[in-house]
Amino acid sequence: MKGITFPAWQGKHYVTLAELLVRLGSFGLDLTWRVELDEIVDPRCVEIERRSADSGMDTLTLLSLTTPFLQLIDAEACGFAGDDLVVVLTECDSSAWDIRAVDERVLSALRRHYPGVTDL
Repeated sequence: MKGITFPAWQGKHYVTLAELLVRLGSFGLDLTWRVELDEIVDPRCVEIERRSADSGMDTLTLLSLTTPFLQLIDAEACGFAGDDLVVVLTECDSSAWDIRAVDERVLSALRRHYPGVTDL
């Protein structure tokens, strides 16, 4: 799995987990997600943890729990296609995103969209 990193703050705009889920497009639509949170920053985090503890949640459920604006601190969202881990979205101290994916096209699309991307 290859990866990239970029600043979570793009000027005055904060890139949220919800935004990244949308940016994954069709690649992320049918994934099952498990999310680990180091800090509970919002009541929705409790529900995210609860659903992650079971068999995970689909993309639309995770998207509904992370919108509107939800800024996480030290969180990791793992996307699975069946039993295979295919993407990992890691929010590092609300200052950077580390993205790892098995499909280079996902990383290429993010490289084109976000300034300041470097390879991990």
